[in-house]
Amino acid sequence: MTNVLISGASIGGPALAYWLRRRGFAVTVVERARGPRPGGQAIDVRGPALEVVERMCLGDRLRSCGTNMRGMNVVDADGNELHRSTTHTLSGGDLSNPDVELLRDDLVRMLFEVTEGVEYLFDDTITSIDGTRVTFENAAPRDFDVIVGADGLHSNVRGLVFGPEERFISHLGTNLAVFTAPNFLGLDHWQTFQQGEVIGGGVMSARDNAECRVYMGFTGVTAFDHRDADAQRRLLAEKFESAGWVWPTALKHMWEAPDFHFDSMSQIRMDSWSSGNVVLLGDAGYCGSPLSGQGTSMALVGAYVLAGELAKDPAGGFRRYEEVLRPYVTANQEMALKNQANGGAPTDEFASVVNSFALPVY
Repeated sequence: MTNVLISGASIGGPALAYWLRRRGFAVTVVERARGPRPGGQAIDVRGPALEVVERMCLGDRLRSCGTNMRGMNVVDADGNELHRSTTHTLSGGDLSNPDVELLRDDLVRMLFEVTEGVEYLFDDTITSIDGTRVTFENAAPRDFDVIVGADGLHSNVRGLVFGPEERFISHLGTNLAVFTAPNFLGLDHWQTFQQGEVIGGGVMSARDNAECRVYMGFTGVTAFDHRDADAQRRLLAEKFESAGWVWPTALKHMWEAPDFHFDSMSQIRMDSWSSGNVVLLGDAGYCGSPLSGQGTSMALVGAYVLAGELAKDPAGGFRRYEEVLRPYVTANQEMALKNQANGGAPTDEFASVVNSFALPVY
């Protein structure tokens, strides 16, 4: 039985664990957090990723967790409405398509609950990889046949095996924070955004209007410690200090939010996603950035393809995984650049090319 270690328990890691367990692999997932991470932005499951979820028999449950947005509006710094739509939203695109927008932590919980038989090592991380030998910060050293980095944009596994992040990251010039707050605008399945030249963001209702998710972003490449949340909060407070609209209220909730998350909108581009017995999945190997709207879908599709190819041909699985998936990844990353040029709005015409990817049958 092939013994697999996956670093990262967000979306790609548990999805891969599910498919590997179904195919008879022994799977361990190591995660730095003390449990499944809460919070995060509204995410989208689109095109071939929807089919992956259906094959996991989670389609109905996924749809039941949808945000069910009715529309959106855009306002200026004084709150004056500039635009309104009941057919599109900035976060999810065309409301008439079959895509499902849901909160990230709902999908994380869903995937975690279907990974029976998977060993989870929470509150731990990998400190070294030497062939099959893996050492951890807390657990005893162990050997694994396959090691997967599904640990996000700032992947620890990628850094240990492939080299410094600077070799692979491409900053798209925008930084974004997201956190949970009370529904202080009284939104009803609605989202309101304010877009300026340098700073902007929005508020969308969540969980049947019981709360909201706040998005706050600004342009420019700014150095920050991606693990120092308090420093990130201070940076955001400085940027939005005189921004007008509802930002003073949003900043008050920011300091109280337990699920505050902040990072740059960046892409990871690599010539190869594997080295020896180590392979990367999702944002760790091919982050498209939130501007693609496809990070979740790429992780789900990537997990399905990687598990299928490893089960079919363990020796050549990494190579085939990349051959099958790279055209899909490239199209998604290019879509992020198209969306960026379109002011951040989803480019539906380009999305149709991405969604035409033919999901293999394993």
